[in-house]
Amino acid sequence: FRLHENPEEEPRILLECDSGVLDAIQKHLKLYKIRRKVNITPCLDLSLWAVVPGERAGDIAGSLAKCADQALISTPDPRTEVMGWRLITKKGANLSEIIPGSQIGNIQDYHRHRYKQGIPEGVKDLPPGVALPLESNLAYMNGISFTKGCYIGQELTARTHHMGVIRKRLLPVQFLAPLPRDSIPEGAEILTESGKSAGKFRSGGGDLGIALLRLANINEPLCLNIAGDKVKLTASIPKWWPKPASK
Repeated sequence: FRLHENPEEEPRILLECDSGVLDAIQKHLKLYKIRRKVNITPCLDLSLWAVVPGERAGDIAGSLAKCADQALISTPDPRTEVMGWRLITKKGANLSEIIPGSQIGNIQDYHRHRYKQGIPEGVKDLPPGVALPLESNLAYMNGISFTKGCYIGQELTARTHHMGVIRKRLLPVQFLAPLPRDSIPEGAEILTESGKSAGKFRSGGGDLGIALLRLANINEPLCLNIAGDKVKLTASIPKWWPKPASK
């Protein structure tokens, strides 16, 4: 998020990241600042909120616009409209004052919503050094620019994009029944009915999750082996994806 309003101001950028890799991200950014006079500081006095759309999403947007001065950042989620708004406030801010009539859910509610939509977030869904941008659908979520200058992995990403051949993607998956918490190992293999590998499970909770799957297999019966038992699951194409992607 850009905090400075015009080019004459000192540039200030607020970066949202997975708290579990805060130290690693700071080291990575410091490595590339070279001799620039750039200060990189964690903002531990801020809180991040997701305002998930409901039946009165328009009213929420109006409330956020009216009370923007009470929040440091209030903006539509840049990834996709179905994820609602991102709200950043000082710690201890009263959300009922910023969004009158709102209900505060828990973090599990938020994760269930994004699992349903197939939205990856954090290092479990996007393991560093493993996840590829296009397979992770970042081109659908304003996460890749094909017009800016060079960046690490640019050639492979641009070539794959322009060739249009992406065989695997992150997709929402659903189990027939809720699974015990943390019962699925990270990266567990997903199999077709014939025992062929269809992809890998990334993360989830209850009966929902996200998996990296071969698009050719998503309409087949799929299953996971958990402690010797076969657990069935289904995959789906999110409705918010651009139309050509579902062909």
